[in-house]
Amino acid sequence: MRWAAPVAVGLIAIVVWHTLVKAFNVPHYLVPSPALVVQTLIADWGLLFGSLLVTLKITFGAFFMAVLVGTVVAFLFVQSRWVEVSFFPYAVLLQVTPIVAIAPLIIIWVRNPTAALLVCATIVALFPIISNTTLGLRSVNPALIDLFRMNKASRWQTLMRLRIPSAAPYFFGGLRISSGLALIGAVVAEFVAGTGGTSAGLAYQILQAGFSINIPRLFAALFLITVTGVALFLLMVLLSKLALGGWHESEVKQEA
Repeated sequence: MRWAAPVAVGLIAIVVWHTLVKAFNVPHYLVPSPALVVQTLIADWGLLFGSLLVTLKITFGAFFMAVLVGTVVAFLFVQSRWVEVSFFPYAVLLQVTPIVAIAPLIIIWVRNPTAALLVCATIVALFPIISNTTLGLRSVNPALIDLFRMNKASRWQTLMRLRIPSAAPYFFGGLRISSGLALIGAVVAEFVAGTGGTSAGLAYQILQAGFSINIPRLFAALFLITVTGVALFLLMVLLSKLALGGWHESEVKQEA
């Protein structure tokens, strides 16, 4: 039921979409039918797949950088309350600043187009890693901390054997959010770069399809972005189950 229910809803939505388009004879340059979108996806597969690879390269690069930088920053925050209080508001500032507003500046400042897109997408994906990992490292049972102190455990031992295992579910929760945001950041940055004449990934193809009123190709590119986002989320869920399924109660209870 966990898989069948959403698949059934999706199939019903596609059937309703196709029926309404055919019943009202909607022009394909307004809303194409699902069959036409599939035909366009097959016909333009070479072009769209090449653009998808470009978008995926930016997405995975940004996601890796967000995980690396976010984890290091979270470890620094947990070492001192003063460090966290002093710098955490600036992490929030990065989160609430619209990437569309600062992406043109980043593209101007960073000469390399790929590096500029990578920076934009990393900024979008960074905050969930910092926030969730910091929360997880802080959310430790005080009794266990006292037990470690009574046994004269070092700060390193407390971090490796208590805080990191306790923070693991929070960290993987951050991965699920950050993976999708990395894709969103890559697409938004490509939109900004595409308006400046820089050929990039799927967002550029969406722009070109809109300019030429090739709406079926626009829908096909949107479909690839959507499928990619769902695949990234499912990949993070799988990683979480592999890492936590054998010992942590959050996954053990779900399996039971």
